[in-house]
Amino acid sequence: MKINSDNIRESLLQERQVEYKEDISRRRLHAVIIMILTASFILYIYIHGSLISEGGLTSNFSQKLMGPSLEHVFGTDHAGRDMYLRTIKGLSTSIKVGFYGTISSFVISIVLCTMLIIGGNKVDKLVNFLIDSFLSFPHMMFLILISVAVGRGLKGVILGLALTHWTGLTRILRSEILQLLNEDYIKISIALGKSKFYIFWNHILPNLLPQIIIGLVLLFPHAILHEAGITFLGFGLSLSTPAIGIILQESIKYITTGHVYLALFPGLMLVFLVLCINNLGESLKSLLDPNEVHK
Repeated sequence: MKINSDNIRESLLQERQVEYKEDISRRRLHAVIIMILTASFILYIYIHGSLISEGGLTSNFSQKLMGPSLEHVFGTDHAGRDMYLRTIKGLSTSIKVGFYGTISSFVISIVLCTMLIIGGNKVDKLVNFLIDSFLSFPHMMFLILISVAVGRGLKGVILGLALTHWTGLTRILRSEILQLLNEDYIKISIALGKSKFYIFWNHILPNLLPQIIIGLVLLFPHAILHEAGITFLGFGLSLSTPAIGIILQESIKYITTGHVYLALFPGLMLVFLVLCINNLGESLKSLLDPNEVHK
């Protein structure tokens, strides 16, 4: 009887292990499918928007303020331009600006984290002071001030995004670095006389890669939303630049006349794009972070 009960217990344990592995495989497959779908949509927006020429956005006043139809899915604006093409072009511009702003923030974060490892406690206090100082300013106001100070436009928005979005990623990487520096294998490397650059490149950076990749992807939608926000308020990209913020700004004045679709569809597309990028980041997190898979 004891042998039989042990056999039953082992068989149940094996079944649970098989079910557990199958559940993890299903979660990974689900994450991969979501990544493929969201990445395809983002690439479609960017590539299609980049291929739209100025000729495709020319004014045609004979078709102004037409509602959604098979010919114009999102309708036409006050100048007779196709709102779907304008929306795709604007979102493509937002993706480009958000990408440059995110990469610039990433460079600032990596430089500060490298200085933190090389400089020790004094640099760590300086980095922490800089993070707290930048976070003490209202985020949107600080972004607007930087953009206006450098003359607005593409350069001003990218610089503003870079100087206001590095704090979150730097704080995450700083906490990871401080935790890694207390690991035994790094203390052994220090005792063996390995240089700080060697420790950073061979021990710390490989462990930071998942956090860096996930942080970059999750930082991307914030940059896009803030770019659209300050452009909508009139402190971002110029009116001659096709941008989603400008489209929404122009559409607001026509809502009271019953042309709600002019702001509704571009706004929904912006929200959907941000959600897709956010889901892409969450899917990457579930694949790269072992703790997320087992939840």
